[in-house]
Amino acid sequence: MIATLPMTVLGIDPGIAHTGYGFIEADSSTLTVLDFGSIHTAPKVESASRLKMIYDALVEKVSQYQPHFFVFEDIFFSKNVSSALIVAEARGVAKLVAANTDRHVYNYSPAHVKKAVVGYGKASKRQVQEMVKILLKLDEIPRPDHAADALALAICHLRSYKMLQLRERYNNS
Repeated sequence: MIATLPMTVLGIDPGIAHTGYGFIEADSSTLTVLDFGSIHTAPKVESASRLKMIYDALVEKVSQYQPHFFVFEDIFFSKNVSSALIVAEARGVAKLVAANTDRHVYNYSPAHVKKAVVGYGKASKRQVQEMVKILLKLDEIPRPDHAADALALAICHLRSYKMLQLRERYNNS
């Protein structure tokens, strides 16, 4: 799907306790933050109910902002498989929202996100947060961290989108 400008992108940093989201609209070279934050769920609530809370909150936000694309970071885990599975469940719920609203999903590696936002694939979390603040002309670093990560994902996609368009045109010709 090739979208035209202006376009809205939703970055999502999924988690069972905190799912960060960030909506950015791009018009030519201007990036405008529409909304960002985190969906919080209580640890004492059963996991299926927590996932439903995430789903319902995302459906409401997506209905309000109508993003063209959903963007996620690739899942990486080394030792804690159980926490990776919980993140994968929250990610799956967010992908279901994308599927139910006929939106395309894009995934980027952490290094790709850092390179797109900071210019360096091994940038620190703080460097990424500072660049998100600068690029989006915010007064302070977005909080919580999950929201800043979600905004970084949206920025990454918007900066990568032209190359994706060219690749799609080439593959369709």
